[in-house]
Amino acid sequence: MATTADLFEEPFDADEYIERLAWRTPGGGSKGGAEAFDPRRLLEEFVLHIDELKMLDDRIQKRVEKLEQQCQREAKEFAKKVQDLQKSNQVAFQHFQELDEHISYVATKVCHLGDQLEGVNTPRQRAVEAQKLMKYFNEFLDGELKSDVFTNPEKIKEAADIIQKLHLIAQELPFDRFAEVKSKIASKYHNLECQLIQEFTSAQKKGEMSRMREVAAVLLHFKGYSHCVDVYIKQCQEGAFLRDDIFEDAAILCQRVNKQVGEIFSSPETVMARFIQNIFEIKLQTRIKECLEDSKRSEAEQYLKNLYDLYSRTTNLSSKLTEFNLGTDKQTFLSKLIKSIFITYLESYIEIETCYLKNRCGSVLHRYYDSKNHQKRPVGTGGIQDLKERIRQRTNLPLGPSIDTHGETFLSQEVVVNLLQETRQAFERCQRLSDPSDLPKNAFQIFSILVEYLCVEHIDYALEIGLSAIPSADSRNVNLYFFDVVQQANTIFHLFDKQFNDHLMPLISSSPKLAECLQKKKEIIEQMEVKLDTGIDRTLNCMIGQMKQILAAEQKKTDFKPEDENNVLIQYTSACVKVCGYIRKQVEKIKNSMDGKNVDTVLTEFGVRFHRLIYEHLQQYSYSSMGGMLAICDVAEYRKCAKEFKIQLVLQLFDTLHALCNLLVVAPDNLKQVCSGEQLTNLDKNILHAFVQLRADYRSSRLGRHFS
Repeated sequence: MATTADLFEEPFDADEYIERLAWRTPGGGSKGGAEAFDPRRLLEEFVLHIDELKMLDDRIQKRVEKLEQQCQREAKEFAKKVQDLQKSNQVAFQHFQELDEHISYVATKVCHLGDQLEGVNTPRQRAVEAQKLMKYFNEFLDGELKSDVFTNPEKIKEAADIIQKLHLIAQELPFDRFAEVKSKIASKYHNLECQLIQEFTSAQKKGEMSRMREVAAVLLHFKGYSHCVDVYIKQCQEGAFLRDDIFEDAAILCQRVNKQVGEIFSSPETVMARFIQNIFEIKLQTRIKECLEDSKRSEAEQYLKNLYDLYSRTTNLSSKLTEFNLGTDKQTFLSKLIKSIFITYLESYIEIETCYLKNRCGSVLHRYYDSKNHQKRPVGTGGIQDLKERIRQRTNLPLGPSIDTHGETFLSQEVVVNLLQETRQAFERCQRLSDPSDLPKNAFQIFSILVEYLCVEHIDYALEIGLSAIPSADSRNVNLYFFDVVQQANTIFHLFDKQFNDHLMPLISSSPKLAECLQKKKEIIEQMEVKLDTGIDRTLNCMIGQMKQILAAEQKKTDFKPEDENNVLIQYTSACVKVCGYIRKQVEKIKNSMDGKNVDTVLTEFGVRFHRLIYEHLQQYSYSSMGGMLAICDVAEYRKCAKEFKIQLVLQLFDTLHALCNLLVVAPDNLKQVCSGEQLTNLDKNILHAFVQLRADYRSSRLGRHFS
């Protein structure tokens, strides 16, 4: 294998190199097996190859040394060239500095010469211009204008410039000596001004923008420039307001004019501001005044709707116009324009709003009560009425005759929706039309009207009627409707609370009126809750009274002490059946009328009173052995009703009552054991003794000894 530098290129592996050398040596590899292996031949080949490698190393080393010498020689040559270039650069930089100084010197001389020339030329130009003006002034003084600049219509621009300057000069001259010439110059000034405005108008009609720009630039120094702008504004509006929607027409027109004024006038923002001001003060104000004055005379509702609509559309138009360049403070400018149009209407807005809202709410309520053929009763106030109310709340006595409402609750969701809809619209108008400083105060006025007509005149009145319609506890065969009133009042108040949060809160959230509104809402809620609690309490009393009447009418003494003990076929008494049927209906009504924790609270109270009634009822009778079994069956049925309450306390009370009834039938010898049972061990012994005394065999079996 020839030894060259190529064999040692990266990556180099010494082991692989030796293996390849051995494999190529005859007898040196594994080829032919162990018999063909010749170690001497392999050793000779290795020695020979080592000599070749040494010779290769010498050649490479000589080459490296040669290259290093060449590199050092070239580095020296390069360093010398860099030194020569640095010297050349220094020389060039020195020449550049000299040239720069020379240029600065020449430039200074040129500027100085220019200043001298200007100092000579400027007075000369002024003198020439003054000479021309004196020449033109002499023509006015002689009374005959001969110059071509005054007689040639095509040179109106040059004539305008001259007349404008002569007009300024004439103003400085004494009137007594130059009255006539001043009059002639003023007349020519006026005539040229009119010609320029007429030419501007003609160019605008033809759409010649460049000519309009030239004439406007000339008129800029004339007094009639303002009139030129007025003519432009007037002509832009011709044929622009043909549709019924004046606001959309105004927006489109302003968009088109905004593109033009920048090409025509030197101060487009001023012209655009005057253009918008003209539209607001002439076009919009006239249309808005006509619309509002007509509706103001006819009806308040249409007037308020029109005011809200027109004000909203005007502010929307103003928002669109803010994209135009109208000067420094365009927001203030546009706000002043809107205020100038609506100031008289906005000042009286809240009075008209509250007056209309009161009339509208009163009308809605009046129409509803008329549809029910109901003459609204005055709800009494004052010391006597308050005293009656306190007595009624504490004693549940029916102070005054009961009213038969025939099941009518005098609450209407349709009426409530109408009232809330009216106040919602009023809140929206209030937010848009009220000054920010007056917004909370105005919103509170609207809220007060809502409270008066919805909460007081409708809900509170219905609660008063509902309370008056609740019969006394000893009335017979009565229908109870107060829970229907409770159900509808809850639904209505949820709607009222939603409007309070959705529409009133955003208007008063950051003002002192928030606390006032929350306090007013709290007071009205507490007032209603007191009446609802009173009505529910009296209704529960009436239910218990109805159940007492059922028990008194249906329960017989022979039910629990039958004459024939062996011939009792019924599972429970008819009184129990009717009472359970009545209770199930009332429980269903309570669940449908209440929501949340109120259901559990009312059912708990009803269940406790129901238990007390049955407990006291059972203590009125004497029980035989079979009668006691029947009483246990009745109590078991009552307990099934109690389970439907889904109130743990009520169920525990009836479980205990069921355990007490077991004392009526237990064998005398087991009585003491039963009394110490799990459900009865915590009861007072007097209660247990009282129940045992109801047994028919109490004396004969000497059961009292168990409690002595």
